[in-house]
Amino acid sequence: MVEVTADEPKWLLWARELQAIAQAGLTFSQNPFDLDRFRRLRAIAVEMLAEGADAPIERLTALFEQEVGYPTPKVDVRGAVIRDGRILLVREVSDGLWTLPGGWADVNQSAKECVEREVREESGFEARAVKLAAVWDRRRHAPAHSHAHSIYKLFFICELVGGTARPSIETSAVDFFAPHQLPPLSLGRTTAHQIERMFAHARDRGLMSEFD
Repeated sequence: MVEVTADEPKWLLWARELQAIAQAGLTFSQNPFDLDRFRRLRAIAVEMLAEGADAPIERLTALFEQEVGYPTPKVDVRGAVIRDGRILLVREVSDGLWTLPGGWADVNQSAKECVEREVREESGFEARAVKLAAVWDRRRHAPAHSHAHSIYKLFFICELVGGTARPSIETSAVDFFAPHQLPPLSLGRTTAHQIERMFAHARDRGLMSEFD
């Protein structure tokens, strides 16, 4: 049964679930007629997403045709580095807004390795992940910024161990911010509440990890 959040449209939840059913069917079915049905089901999911999001159907078709195997949520990692009461943020080239450094987890790397790499690549700073602070379902924390995929976001408390501020091809600025002086945030990536919780976990490493 699809769980509906307060702000995320039902059509998006339905389209995600239809796509997941189609992908599982295409993975495990052998009957050619069933395979045709699942391809059509995937096409319907793409049409729903394109219509609802006013996005090019060709781009969404290509996006989902790349998905193979049993459908599972994608994994996004974020690193919280705090120095002198200020948290490290980077400004995204894609939207001009600020976020905790991070991105998609890579194959053949642990979650710890991924978040440390993301901090280094996006900010220029070297950091060591010391605590998994939270695992949150993206749609429950950024419902106004919907995504075609279901996503789990892993937030790590990281210790600064070296490096200097250096933007990357994906980021245009790097800086540290006090909790009451946050810049405009890229809310699909990081919210003010998530940053608030990272400050709390940095202050008290004994806090239990948070999850939905």
